[in-house]
Amino acid sequence: MTVLAQPTDTLTRDALAVLQPGFEGTTAPTWLLRRVSEGLTAVGLFGRNIEGPGQLAALTAQLRAEREDLLVAIDEEGGDVTRLEVRGGSSFPGNLALGTVDDTALTRAVARELGRRLAECGVDLNWAPSADVNSNPDNPVIGVRSFGADTRLAARHTAAYVEGLQAAGVAACTKHFPGHGDTNVDSHHALPRIDADLATLAARELVPFKAAIEAGSKAVMSAHILVPALDPTRPATLSPQILTGLLRKELGYEGLIVTDGMEMNAIAGTYGIERGSVLAIAAGADAICVGGGLADEATVLRLRDALVAAVREGTLPEERLADAAARVRALAEWTRTARAAHAAPGAPEGSAPGIGLEAARRALAVHGTAAPVTEPYVATLAPAPNIAVGDETPWGVAAELAALLPGTASGVYGEGSAAGEVLAAAGGRTVVAVVRDAHRHPWMAEAVDALVAARPDTVVVEMGLPRAEPRGALYIATHGAARVCGRAAAEVIAGV
Repeated sequence: MTVLAQPTDTLTRDALAVLQPGFEGTTAPTWLLRRVSEGLTAVGLFGRNIEGPGQLAALTAQLRAEREDLLVAIDEEGGDVTRLEVRGGSSFPGNLALGTVDDTALTRAVARELGRRLAECGVDLNWAPSADVNSNPDNPVIGVRSFGADTRLAARHTAAYVEGLQAAGVAACTKHFPGHGDTNVDSHHALPRIDADLATLAARELVPFKAAIEAGSKAVMSAHILVPALDPTRPATLSPQILTGLLRKELGYEGLIVTDGMEMNAIAGTYGIERGSVLAIAAGADAICVGGGLADEATVLRLRDALVAAVREGTLPEERLADAAARVRALAEWTRTARAAHAAPGAPEGSAPGIGLEAARRALAVHGTAAPVTEPYVATLAPAPNIAVGDETPWGVAAELAALLPGTASGVYGEGSAAGEVLAAAGGRTVVAVVRDAHRHPWMAEAVDALVAARPDTVVVEMGLPRAEPRGALYIATHGAARVCGRAAAEVIAGV
């Protein structure tokens, strides 16, 4: 039987404090403001909540009118995963592009500019960066979100990103602990498993997280993955051995531990979000992220009451919940202070508005030569998007090339499409074939091979992980599908 709490007691306020829920709409609903007044200390923003910078600033001001130190969190990695620019594509390349350039000063500057823009809109906790070492090229959910497959490279850029973001007054949340790179399953759908031994984990997965901790990352996000060498029975998010034993005690981390989205099937499908949330707090997590797919008052009340009931029934120590709530409030106070400092007259802006495009240009890998294309036909061979990226955000080079070459024509082709369809639509135009992770999609690779065989002047643009051999008269690897990556590739194709 669920024990409902009174809205004014300390236990209820602590239970509300550890939640990071989402909501629907571009203004704060009444129920959310009411729960903030009762103790809710954080909210999470997604693409559905954002129309533009002005609207977002008004939304965060509305929320903070209820509670000045409210944590406003967002999943803004830049690159493929963007919420701030969900409808147009990011002004910043993602991690793989930055890792490819391998200039930590650039990574730090990009993160600082991204943080400045978030802070300007009133967002003060970013669920980024991804510190995962992408050691498995078939990983369906990390890929270009990682700085790369080299552990030391990933570590130095993770640290630089944390430093840059937090220099703008926005707390970093380094993810997905203890490392999601060596998986071939998307935890949005099922529970991934990493069978590496302890020595491999220590030498590979944990190194970037150690770097993030040394850089002062204010938060770390847990992964919904099973790592038998660390805990043979529970995924990391629910594991005392991983969150308390490894992260807190062995690595000495004192900041906020946030769970990945509890509605993801890796947790919800086995434990349910209520039991999963109780187990996560008991294991050492301090904040429950929920709201990517569940974004209503009923979800908040279910989780609040589940935590209160667990304390009253003795399955969750009250001091553990109180400690988690205190860590959330401590981070909220840090962000409030940081926000005030950055708003002070004369505070350095550190603004570098063009740095995203600069980084995207530097990240390009170009093979072959071709005369500048004058009348292209852009064929985007599009795989199904993963949930982390979503299907709202446009990608490719068609729009950017059309801005440079107004006569550009284009089409989008999904699995099952054949090269003949593209050639028929292209007519006499030069074909620009745009792919994303061609090495993971045999249909895509076959279509590109057929296009190049039929039309040797075909230009190929790979906007995912460039694992397939370069082909075509001109081959461009952008190392990400952000809008600025498409612009950088379009400039090469158009010869500008």
